[in-house]
Amino acid sequence: MLLDLNNSYINRLAQTAEFGIERESLRVTADGKLAQTEHPFVGNPHIDRDFCENQVEMIGDVFNSPEALNRQLGELLDKVDAELIKNNELLWAFSNPPRFGSENEIPVARFHGSLRGKSEYRHYLAQKYGKKKMLFSGIHLNLSFTDKLLKTAFIYGNHSDFAEFKNSFYLRLAKRLTQFAWLAVYLTAASPVADASLGSESNVYSSIRCSEHGYWNDFTPILDYSDIKSYIRSIARYVVSGRLKGASELYYPVRIKPRGENSLEALLEKGVNHLELRVLDVNPLTRTGIFSEDIRFIHLLLLWFCGLPDFDFGEEKQIKAISDVKSAAVFGDAEIRQRAKETLEEIKRFTKQYFPKYLNIVEYQLNKLHDGNSYAEIVSRRFTDGYMEKGLALARAYQRGEGDV
Repeated sequence: MLLDLNNSYINRLAQTAEFGIERESLRVTADGKLAQTEHPFVGNPHIDRDFCENQVEMIGDVFNSPEALNRQLGELLDKVDAELIKNNELLWAFSNPPRFGSENEIPVARFHGSLRGKSEYRHYLAQKYGKKKMLFSGIHLNLSFTDKLLKTAFIYGNHSDFAEFKNSFYLRLAKRLTQFAWLAVYLTAASPVADASLGSESNVYSSIRCSEHGYWNDFTPILDYSDIKSYIRSIARYVVSGRLKGASELYYPVRIKPRGENSLEALLEKGVNHLELRVLDVNPLTRTGIFSEDIRFIHLLLLWFCGLPDFDFGEEKQIKAISDVKSAAVFGDAEIRQRAKETLEEIKRFTKQYFPKYLNIVEYQLNKLHDGNSYAEIVSRRFTDGYMEKGLALARAYQRGEGDV
């Protein structure tokens, strides 16, 4: 058990977590084509782009509640829309791209001056993985617990070194979060519909970007979670061998990250600051792309992990974890559905015992298991017929500031 949740003080501190977010979207013209204009937010710390020039990435601050995080996302969307409207552009509301003609319509992100290396790296990715995959948009959710909680657990646990304890704490959480990333995919998948130009069959996948057609390495990296140095070395060996260009090319459901720059050197020097969950779709059913209930559920998931014993996350289990993510992204996988039900019932029992005020969050997730209630099923019903036309109407509605659909 990572945290003694029977300790009332630790239990109370554990109910506060730290949330950060990166939400990607594509800029499109009024008729739904990929925008070919320069990225309009150069130098803005909260609004950037990742892979391609016609992508917008909104980068939130760190908040102690999902609701505050979502409020800032709404404010950032207001700023983005106010700028895009000047060029008669819209923000596409789906993880999957709109219709496009060729890869010539996908300009690699243009960074200049001292940042030119970022463009060179993205050209490398385009050549290795193809430009089409650069059009997938997703949500990366950053999660951590407060240092007050960790220092309290450190003292109660009678550990000898706080930095070592903190690294070990997050390594254990990262193992479990990777092992159960499939559950996050199953419950938040919201990209079953795509235009034929993407080349992936709609209504087969609940999340095309998390399926076998998404952004994955061309091999399954096997990581060593023994301690932070072993973890870093296990990634570094792929970099040295040339299989990865750097830590940023580790396309894994969960990343262990330091504060600031994401590099192995920074992770070794500063230690772990937070975990990044990378498997969440942009949900078109809400303007911000993510419901607060789902953010809170991921927090609850971490709390459940804190009550589980440590385990050996070796090669076989890591390969299974990645396979499970891809299986969870397919419609109608009966085994995954049953596992989701059993896991949520177990989380419900845990929540009832330790955090009864969050029982509604578990019920919210359980409700998705009823026929027709998952995000993917709702999106499929609403947008399979008329993806482009209805997608543009939705983008216009969100640009006007209208709420959830």
